[in-house]
Amino acid sequence: MTTKRRGRPRSFDRRAALEQAMTAFWERGYETTSVADLTRAMGISAPSLYAAFGDKRTLFEEVVEAYAVSYGAFGDQALAEEPTARGALARMLGEAADAFTDPSHPRGCLVISSAINCANPEVEKALRERRNRNLASFETRIRRGIAAGELPGGTDAVALARFCGAVLQGLSQQARDGATREELRAVAEVAMAAWPVASGRPREEPAGRGA
Repeated sequence: MTTKRRGRPRSFDRRAALEQAMTAFWERGYETTSVADLTRAMGISAPSLYAAFGDKRTLFEEVVEAYAVSYGAFGDQALAEEPTARGALARMLGEAADAFTDPSHPRGCLVISSAINCANPEVEKALRERRNRNLASFETRIRRGIAAGELPGGTDAVALARFCGAVLQGLSQQARDGATREELRAVAEVAMAAWPVASGRPREEPAGRGA
């Protein structure tokens, strides 16, 4: 008598599943994305989701980390690569206009939009801390610009960093409301027109102006 062998569990592409989860959270936000939405988008069962990623909050944390080093990496790259503070922040805002309206993925910024109407205090706190770390990196880059004489000595680095953060968040929301890449790039240029310039230094052209 032949003994029937137990079938092996169907495997799945974990990276592809994570990308699909990212799209679901990006489109709907954390709060309104259900486990059923996630399993449908990822093409796996709920037990497989829990086994591979943990619960919904743990999956979301992994999604945010993956987003930060992929779609959301342009900001850190601009801060690290541009030789001046103004060039770095101008490039960041210009590239945000591109990224937030890219038709290959949901509009806006996942980290910004997922925080809207979030009732989970742990998730809301983690997203707030991430946004505050971004503000701190803006402030650090601006202070370096002040020390290098790019900006007037009396520049309020905290206020200028928060200004840039507010523009970035506004670009994300306006992208979700349907603003075009060109419209958002125009907003970024207007924002940079308010950037202080040290006496005797020429104002730079906006950075990151793609075709």
